[in-house]
Amino acid sequence: MSKGFDIGGLFRQAQQLQEKLASVQQEIGARTVEASAGGGMVTAVVNGKLELVQIRIEPSLIESPDVEMLQDLVVAAVNEGIRAAQKLMADEMGKVAGGLGLGIKLPGMP
Repeated sequence: MSKGFDIGGLFRQAQQLQEKLASVQQEIGARTVEASAGGGMVTAVVNGKLELVQIRIEPSLIESPDVEMLQDLVVAAVNEGIRAAQKLMADEMGKVAGGLGLGIKLPGMP
C-alpha cells in the first residue's frame, strides 16, 4: 500500500513559506532606492513599501524656476523611483518564490 498525500506537511510548508515571504517583505520595506531625472537635477528616494521618503532638488532649479519643468522632473523622478522599488520587490520575492516551481505569480509582483 502506498503512502497517502501528506496534507499536514503541505500546510507546514505553506506556513513556512508565508513566514519567509512576510520576513522578506519587511526587509524590503526598510530598503530604499534612488532615481533621478534631468541628469540628476531631481532625485527621488522610494522605500520598499513604495513610499516616497525623500526628494532632492538641485538648488539651481529653484534659483531660476521653470515651474513646469520642475514639476515634470519631480514626477519623472518619483515614477522612476517607484519602478525601481517595484523591481527590487519583484527580484527579492522572486528569489523566495522561485524555488517553488509552481510557475505562478505572487500578488503584488509585476
